[in-house]
Amino acid sequence: MAHDFTGPPETAGSAASRAGLGHELRSATSLALDSLFSHKLRSFLTLLGVIIGVASVILVGSAIDGLGIYAEQSTAKAFGSESFLIAQIAQAGNQTRRQLFDKEKYNKELKLADIRYLQSINGDTMLYSPYRQITTDTRRESLTSEDTSILGAFAELAEIRDIAMTAGRFFTPTEEVSGAYVAVIGDDLRTALFPGGGSPLGKTFKIQDIDFVVIGTLERLGSVFGRSQDNSAYIPYTTFSRLFGPGRSIAIFGRPRPDSSVTMQQGLDLARVALRTRYHEKPGEPDRFDVLTPDAIRGFIDNLLSMVAAVVVPVTAISLVVGGIVIMNIMLVSVTERTREIGIRKSLGARRSDIMLQILIEAVILAFAGGALGVGLGAAFTAILSSVFEVTLRVTWFYVLLSVLVSGAVGVISGWYPASRAARLDPIVALRAE
Repeated sequence: MAHDFTGPPETAGSAASRAGLGHELRSATSLALDSLFSHKLRSFLTLLGVIIGVASVILVGSAIDGLGIYAEQSTAKAFGSESFLIAQIAQAGNQTRRQLFDKEKYNKELKLADIRYLQSINGDTMLYSPYRQITTDTRRESLTSEDTSILGAFAELAEIRDIAMTAGRFFTPTEEVSGAYVAVIGDDLRTALFPGGGSPLGKTFKIQDIDFVVIGTLERLGSVFGRSQDNSAYIPYTTFSRLFGPGRSIAIFGRPRPDSSVTMQQGLDLARVALRTRYHEKPGEPDRFDVLTPDAIRGFIDNLLSMVAAVVVPVTAISLVVGGIVIMNIMLVSVTERTREIGIRKSLGARRSDIMLQILIEAVILAFAGGALGVGLGAAFTAILSSVFEVTLRVTWFYVLLSVLVSGAVGVISGWYPASRAARLDPIVALRAE
């Protein structure tokens, strides 16, 4: 016996019902568009609130996402993708004074001998470099660059942090050991002390009234939280110590050697175990030093941007609520103006649902049109700002969908009350309206 699994045949009634619903939607949409186009200026002014609201959300969302991309790129350039930092105090994020005081009191001051110890324990698989920084003015003839960051390190730092060069080279281990007066400079320092676009290689500038020869220039890094990373000069660690003294504590950069099979986390674990052994720490006791990794920095930045988005985006979206209120007011005015028209339509057989559907579609069309124009305007402003100010801004689908969906919801909510009010009009009373 054959069985038919295609389901029951479509009834003529259900097909007619769908056809009728489609006809009602087309008719209501046509009437709504006719009404909107007959009042072009009013419709455009109604759209403005939604357009500005959506454009604001798109622009703010682009700035937040772009800032995240920029921060990640800057972190990779300035910190290195596979490196880690060990210091007396190195954690990213906000810390209370009490936390800083406790760390300064409990954690050990790291010395050059600690690096030598790490090199003796696992130097065959790891690269290490001390890192010290001080801010001072640099000069060349009559030119001055204020607050230049002078960075002292081993020659291995270039490989540890993937330091990118635009010209020249980084200093060598021989120059580091001999304490040569050579420097690798950032782009802002190059521009300030060697204007005109010529190569600064082989030329000199002064740090602490001592001439340093420029042997390399760094790839531009940009700024972080308003502070330039390009007004800087790397010099050999021995030279740095000769100029500024041994200091109280150093930071240690480390990473696995490229030819080893050790991962960054494994390399960090090796360094932690070695230092804990050196400091005679017992199992269960906390480390007497801080560690910092690129993931920790990116996590801090992501948390910061999430908090900014949680506050700024809802505040910006308030303008969409204002746009919804404008739509509701205009639709109420429209219903009042068309009271007699509604009465005539009802007397000719229009149902409540027909009247309500027309008014509701008008509000939704206004909201969606405003949303689409707002997305376009926000994207245009994003492109212009990115080009003019050379900043990283990116329009993301999340904020586009959020803006369009919210604007559509605003249209439905704003149009519901005027639509229901129009649908409830008594046709006799409506026909008497002037």
